[in-house]
Amino acid sequence: MSFLRSLTLIWPGLPWAWLRGSWAGLILATAFAICLNLCIITAWIWTSFIDLEMTFGIWTATAIIWIVSTVSAVSTFPQPLVSSRDEVTDTLFIDARDAYLAGDWLRAETKLQTILTLSPTDGEAQLLFGTLLRRVGRFGEAKKSLEKLERSDSGQPWQHAIRHELSLIKRDLHENSEEIDPSTDVGSNVIPHRRKAA
Repeated sequence: MSFLRSLTLIWPGLPWAWLRGSWAGLILATAFAICLNLCIITAWIWTSFIDLEMTFGIWTATAIIWIVSTVSAVSTFPQPLVSSRDEVTDTLFIDARDAYLAGDWLRAETKLQTILTLSPTDGEAQLLFGTLLRRVGRFGEAKKSLEKLERSDSGQPWQHAIRHELSLIKRDLHENSEEIDPSTDVGSNVIPHRRKAA
């Protein structure tokens, strides 16, 4: 395990909250923070209000929580996410890319969904999938997919491309909303002005 990843073991719950986004890990990390703050307050701030035995008991309980949590985290430490492609997913990606470039949207989407089932952290496949969704006009799904990729570790090498795709989605949504001029009377025979796609 790398040094920076192992540093998360210092705080109970942090390995799961930070490395996997676990709610249980966040709750444990927050509970430990509250216990530690209570220890500090009873030991150095409210010394005249809390008995020494109570302070000692709070410190002991906090130490036990820390030891049990750390031992538990070491035994079940989350492994790094694998982002490399094997031969099968690499072949599937080439097929998906070729189908995308040929305009065979259904085949490309099927291949990309298979890749993301086998390797959910494949950033390049996620980017192509988001781009495909934008190209077929599924803007909401594309935006959600690309924003999720932008927040993930697997999206880090693709930040520029993700921002570009999100700007294209914004442009396309704007053009679609202005495609029909809302000032045109519905009952009139005037054909609504349609904007040309860029």
